[in-house]
Amino acid sequence: MSARIFCLLSAADDLSLLPALADAGIDGFQVREKSLGTGDLVALTRSVLAAVRPRGSTVVVNDRLDVALAAGADGVHLGASDLAVADARRLAPGLLVGATCRSRDEVVAAAEAGADYAGFGPVHATSSKDGLPAALGVAAVTAAAGVLPLVAIGGLDAARAAEVRAAGAHGVAVIGAIWRHPDPLGAAKELVAAAG
Repeated sequence: MSARIFCLLSAADDLSLLPALADAGIDGFQVREKSLGTGDLVALTRSVLAAVRPRGSTVVVNDRLDVALAAGADGVHLGASDLAVADARRLAPGLLVGATCRSRDEVVAAAEAGADYAGFGPVHATSSKDGLPAALGVAAVTAAAGVLPLVAIGGLDAARAAEVRAAGAHGVAVIGAIWRHPDPLGAAKELVAAAG
């Protein structure tokens, strides 16, 4: 697990910025697209890989192990209602497997099931995803750290990214901090300086 800053993306984002974002130090990208059919999602993932892998960035696919395997991605990120981590690990022993966690106990369970890292959050309130539970707060990051590399997510900007890194997170994952910023590339550089 080397990526420290994951940028989540969908087909609606300005994917022409991906090479520049990777060059700026965004070393992980997660393809999170719920609206595409399987073939189109594989094609999207391949285009992301082509844009950022030559620059050394990692690419994981949200929810879909089949797409990650078909596209040749580096890994898959699984939520609580997705394929079980243990099954993903058995089916794809060479892939990076991440698991969404909201407590230390969940991080321990993910580690025991074979996860490589835990996506931990939401740390702060966010509008990037509907139906999320209440924000966990920075203290929850410290409480859950030390079992697996934690990738904190939820309402993070450069200042908050530095805060969660200091609290014990291995890295951060962002959406709005880049895609809803008027200067996505400048925002990415700030994130890298704060949390890289």
